[in-house]
Amino acid sequence: MSAPAAARPLTLGDLAAKKDAGEPIVMVTAYDHPSARIAEDAGVDMVLVGDSAAMTVLGHSSTVPVTIDEMLMLTRAVRRGLSAPLLVGDLPFGSYEASDELAVATAQRFVKEAGCDLVKIERGGTTVDRARAIAAAGIPVVGHVGLTPQSATSLGGYRAQGRTADAALALIDDALALQDAGCAVLVIEAVPAEVTALLVQRLRIPVIGIGAGADTDGQVLVWHDLLGITDGPTAKFVKRYADLRGAALAAVGDYAREVRSGAYPAPEHTYAMPAEELTRLEDLLAAR
Repeated sequence: MSAPAAARPLTLGDLAAKKDAGEPIVMVTAYDHPSARIAEDAGVDMVLVGDSAAMTVLGHSSTVPVTIDEMLMLTRAVRRGLSAPLLVGDLPFGSYEASDELAVATAQRFVKEAGCDLVKIERGGTTVDRARAIAAAGIPVVGHVGLTPQSATSLGGYRAQGRTADAALALIDDALALQDAGCAVLVIEAVPAEVTALLVQRLRIPVIGIGAGADTDGQVLVWHDLLGITDGPTAKFVKRYADLRGAALAAVGDYAREVRSGAYPAPEHTYAMPAEELTRLEDLLAAR
């Protein structure tokens, strides 16, 4: 029996069609090849190799320390695991802010070296100019407004944004400016649902929410959050669909106990040499 044909790679046109049809877009983060394969087989539409890897994979306390080379390594691993979903690479802090030339050069690396379909950058302000430059270079851009982790310190920490009328208006203006600059998709994070609803009405491009309510065109969650891989508190918007940390802890604990008790490895986990070869080996050793 032949293997099933690989799913057709999705396009930006497919995302636009989903938006027009009211069909929700499913996006997850992933940081390695096994996770990418699971995302592929689960049928998600988009995979983001987020700079959240700094915290979920590399053990940092924020997204800021992760480097371009680290992000490229992780993104290449994910690329090798994907066929159908669109791959988005997160440009890390310090890799695009200084100039249009730097932004384009970094984005080109993510496309050429890691096979990204789109790149993501954070905030409005001068980032709007960087988005315009990258899009003009022929690379699709995902904008990101609301809680932008790369600038969490200046935002007062990891907390919801746009909770006053003035702050919400500024956020909406940033989103519209990013769309006008050529962004193909927008991520909106940790924003009141009422603000999101008003924003989505004013945008033509697909909007992916994370902690921004149900009025977006799609949703994204961090891999380790939705699978329950990490311990400790999570953001209000996180729903854990599994407890893989608990399952892993139990499994490794069982393994450790069996090794210490001698129950593992059992005969069924052990390779055997044919009796005649063992006899011959013993004779050869004895003759030395």
